[in-house]
Amino acid sequence: METVYLTIVLAPLIGAIIAGFFGGKIGRVGAHSVTILGVGIATLLSLWVLSRFIWHDEQAFNGTVYTWMVADGIRFEVGFLVDRLTALMMGVVTFVSLMVHIYTIGYMADDAHNWPEDSRVGTNSYQRFFSYISLFTFSMLMLVMSNNFLQLFFGWEAVGLVSYLLIGFYTVRESAISANLKAFLVNRVGDFGFILGIAAVVMYFGSLDYAEVFAQAPALAETQVAVFGGVSLMTLICILLFIGAMGKSAQMPLHVWLPDSMEGPTPISALIHAATMVTAGVFMVARMSPLYELSTTALSFVLVIGAVTAFFMGLVGLVQNDIKRVVAYSTLSQLGYMIAALGASAYAAGIFHLMTHAFFKALLFLAAGSVIIAMHHDQDIRNMGGLRRYMPITWITALLGSLALIAFPGFSGFFSKDAIIEAVGHSHIGGASLAHLLLTLGAFVTALYSFRLYFLVFHGEPRMDEHTRSHLHETPWVVTIPLIALAIPSVFIGWYTVEPLLVQNWLGDAITVKPEQDTLHHLAAHWHGQREFIRHGMQAAPFWLSMAGLVLAAYYWSYVLQRNPKIDVELQQRGGWLTRLLEDKYGFDDFNQRVFAGGSQRIGRFLWKSSDQRMIDDAVVNGSARAVGWLAGVVRQLQTGMLYHYAFAMILGLVVLLTLFVTF
Repeated sequence: METVYLTIVLAPLIGAIIAGFFGGKIGRVGAHSVTILGVGIATLLSLWVLSRFIWHDEQAFNGTVYTWMVADGIRFEVGFLVDRLTALMMGVVTFVSLMVHIYTIGYMADDAHNWPEDSRVGTNSYQRFFSYISLFTFSMLMLVMSNNFLQLFFGWEAVGLVSYLLIGFYTVRESAISANLKAFLVNRVGDFGFILGIAAVVMYFGSLDYAEVFAQAPALAETQVAVFGGVSLMTLICILLFIGAMGKSAQMPLHVWLPDSMEGPTPISALIHAATMVTAGVFMVARMSPLYELSTTALSFVLVIGAVTAFFMGLVGLVQNDIKRVVAYSTLSQLGYMIAALGASAYAAGIFHLMTHAFFKALLFLAAGSVIIAMHHDQDIRNMGGLRRYMPITWITALLGSLALIAFPGFSGFFSKDAIIEAVGHSHIGGASLAHLLLTLGAFVTALYSFRLYFLVFHGEPRMDEHTRSHLHETPWVVTIPLIALAIPSVFIGWYTVEPLLVQNWLGDAITVKPEQDTLHHLAAHWHGQREFIRHGMQAAPFWLSMAGLVLAAYYWSYVLQRNPKIDVELQQRGGWLTRLLEDKYGFDDFNQRVFAGGSQRIGRFLWKSSDQRMIDDAVVNGSARAVGWLAGVVRQLQTGMLYHYAFAMILGLVVLLTLFVTF
C-alpha cells in the first residue's frame, strides 16, 4: 500500500513539474493533459483506498517513507498516516481538484485577454496556472496524509505559498497583488502561533510523531506552564495550534484575507475555499482531538470563535454585490459551523460538514464562474437577472447547490448542518448556549443571502446591457460537466453517509472523544433512520428559520423586484448604520490598516528619523565629516606660509627635544 500512497502524492507533483518547467514546449493541451492525468490517477487511487476502508475494513497505515535527520533523539521524517479520516479527506480533496482541473480548461481558455498585449508575464500563463493548481493538490495531500508535525507544517506552508501564487496570479493587477500579500501576511500571523504550538510539543513531548505525542498526552494533561501566571500545557498547545487554524480556516479576526482572495481566477476560489486550504484547519483540529479533549478551555475557545464567525460573517454576505464575494462570505460562515462542531467535541459532525460543504460550495463557485464567463467577466449581481432562460444547466445546478447550502430537507447540507446545531445544543462547555443561539440564527441568515444571490442572478428580467444579453448562452461542456458531477453528491451524499459517520462511528480511532464530552451520542441513541432524522429536523427552529429566510428572499428579490427594480438598493438604504457596518465588514480592514499597517509605517518613520537621519546621517556620516573639517581647520592654522613662523616652530621644537634629552 505504501507504493499506492506514494503514487497518490507524487502523481500531481509530477504533472505540476512537467507543466511548470516544460509548459512552453508541450503547449496548452499538453499542460492540462498531464496535470489532469496526474490528479486523475490520484483521484482514482484515493477513491479506491476509501472504498477499502468502507467495504473491506482496511487497516490504518502508519509508516515512515524517508528520514531526513535525527537530532538529539528527535526524528525529522516524511511519513504517512492513512486511516479513515485521511482516506475521506484524500477522496474529497482529489475529486474536487479533478473537477476544478477539468473546469479550468473552459474557464481559462481566453485567459490571454487578462494580460496586456506587450506583457511577457502573460506568456504561458495557461500552463503555469495548471502547474500551480496541481502543485496545490500535492501540497494538500502531503498535509492530510502526514503522520508527524514536521510534514504537517510542510504541507501547511506549501498550501499557503501556492495560494499566494494563485491569488496574485494576475500580477499586472494591483488589487491581485494586494490580495495575495494580505493573505500571506494574515496567514503568517496564524502560522506564528502554529509553529509555537509545534515547538511546545517538541519541548515537552520530545517527539514530532503523532502516535508518540498522543500516547504521552494523558500523562501530561495536568502539567502547568509558567505562562500568563500559569496555564495548562494542553490548553497552551491547543490554543496555539488553533491560532494557526484560525488563519488557514479564516476565523475571526484572521478572516480578512479570504474575501479579498476572490481576485484570483474562479477555479482557485473553488479549490481554495471549498475542499482544500480553508478546511486544513478543520482537519488539523480533528486530527489533534486526543490533545483537544484534554482541555475544555481550548474547546470552549474553539466553539465560541466558530459560532461568532458563522453568524457575523453570514450577515456581511447580505450586502455584497460581487457574485464571488457572496459565496466567499458563505464559506466563512460555513467554516464557522465546522469549527463550532469541533469545539463541541462533535468532530465527526465537523468532518461530515466539511465533506458535504466541499461538494456544494465547489459547485456554487464553479456555477458563479460559469455565470461570469457568460457575462463577459462582469461579476456584479445587480447587472444580471433572468439567466435561467439562457443557462439551464448552470441554473439548475446552482439551485441544487443553494438548497444544499441552506440545509433544505433531504439535501446533503441538511444532515451535516442539523447535526452540528443539535450537537452544540447538547454541549455543556463554556459558551455552548451562546454558540447554539448564533448557529441557529445563522440558518436564517444563510437562506437569506443565498437566495438573494440566486433570485438576483437567475430570476426576474435581465438587467445587463444589450451586447451582453445578445451573447448569453450556456457554457461549454468542460464547464458544465464538473457542475453536474458536483451537483450529484451535493444532493445525495448526506443521505448515504450520515448514519456511518454520526451513528456508527465510522471514523473509529481516527478521532478521540471523551465519553462525558460526546455530544453526538444523543443523535445515535435516538437514531431511527434518515427519514425520521429529516422529520425531526423539520420540527426544529433551524429549519423554520431557514424556510423563513428563503420565503423572505423570494418575496423581496423575486416578487417585489419585478415591480420595483431598485428594491435591493432601497433595502440597503433602509438598513442605515447596520448596512454601513456590514459594508465596512465590522471595520476589521480599517482597524488593520490604521493600527497594524499604519502603526508599522509610523514605527518605520520614527526609526528612519531617529536612527537613519539623526544617528547615522547626522551623527556618524555628517558628524565624522564635521569632525574632520574642524580638525583640518585647526591644523590649517599651522600652515601660515610665513618663514619666521616655521623658524620659531623649529626653535621651539629644538628646545623641547633638548629639555627631554637633558631630563632623561
